[in-house]
Amino acid sequence: MTNEWELKKLFVEIGRRIWTRGFVASNDGNMSVRLNDREILTTPTGVSKGFMTPEMIIRCDMAGKVLAGDSRYRPSSEVKMHLDVYKERPDVNAVVHAHPQYATSFEVAGIPLNKCVLPEAIIVIGAVPIAPYGLPSTMEIPDRARPFIKTSDAILLENHGALTLGSSLLNAYHKMETLEHTASIVWKAIQLGNLNVLPEEERDRLMTLRDKFRLGGRVASCDATPMPGSERESSPAPDDVDESTIRTIAEQVIARLKRN
Repeated sequence: MTNEWELKKLFVEIGRRIWTRGFVASNDGNMSVRLNDREILTTPTGVSKGFMTPEMIIRCDMAGKVLAGDSRYRPSSEVKMHLDVYKERPDVNAVVHAHPQYATSFEVAGIPLNKCVLPEAIIVIGAVPIAPYGLPSTMEIPDRARPFIKTSDAILLENHGALTLGSSLLNAYHKMETLEHTASIVWKAIQLGNLNVLPEEERDRLMTLRDKFRLGGRVASCDATPMPGSERESSPAPDDVDESTIRTIAEQVIARLKRN
């Protein structure tokens, strides 16, 4: 049986990591863990995730009704998004919602993180889609994220951050780290003028490792289509690169990403 107090202490630790790494600002973000078929633990609204204590964590039923917790705190209005995940995905035991800067920048720009770039990302989170925008605190977000929740453990929420799902709270958090790490590398590669996409055969070989490593969850297959005009020889020599050239190259790569 899961030790509820130990889980609450883990919430505090993961919240501190999320805040320290800049995945959230102010009181943003929320997390939850499935305790059993009837109950979840979730973070309080109006509290910075970097300054929580175990006493602040709230126990709710699957309708969002508070069952136990300090009366000074209440669940986030976005707990309905978490509850919808648990309804749609019986295999998921934890959900993390945050606003990591690089990943959120891609979704604000309308660019999904769906290219086959890093082996670890291909295996762990796969292609990361963008769910259409929904009004925060309403059923619009779970309604519009639902089709993607069924097939992916990492989803970008249009103009509203990211959602990662896992077998445990630590697992869901690690997927958020992988998502943001991947987004930051893709962004920096764009600034350098090229995004080297792994070919289809390498993607397929990597996907076979999921079974070998006994990885659970669900990932969507990433796009192995090469970036048009991304060959190294097409890039200017280092001595010829100035700020204007870098800006032009970055704009061209972003335009190609949107087309693909």
